[in-house]
Amino acid sequence: MQETRQNKISRLLQKELSLIFQEQTRAMHGVMVSVTQVRISPDLSICTTHLSIFPSERGQEILSNIEQNNKSIRYALGQRVRNQLRIVPELRFFIDDSLDYIEKIDSLLKK
Repeated sequence: MQETRQNKISRLLQKELSLIFQEQTRAMHGVMVSVTQVRISPDLSICTTHLSIFPSERGQEILSNIEQNNKSIRYALGQRVRNQLRIVPELRFFIDDSLDYIEKIDSLLKK
C-alpha cells in the first residue's frame, strides 16, 4: 500500500509524463499515448509507468521507441519537476492492455 507522499509524487509524475508524451506524439499523426498508472517505489528511486497506446497494433513499436528515448524523457521530466523532487526516479515503461482485454470480453459476451 502506497503512502501519502508516494501517492502525491505518483500523481505529479503521471501528470508531467502525460504532458511530455502529448508533446512528443503531436508530430506523429494517428498515435496517442496515455499514462494510465504510475507507481513509485518506497525509496522514490523507481517509477513504474503503464502506458495505453492507440492504435494498439503499433504498441510494441512505440514502446521500444520510448525505451530508446528513456534518457531524454527522464531529462525532460527532471526539468519539469526539479523544484519538487531532489532525484528524478528511474523510469520503467509497460504497456497497459486493459482496454484490449475489455474489448475482447465484450466481443465474447455479444456472441
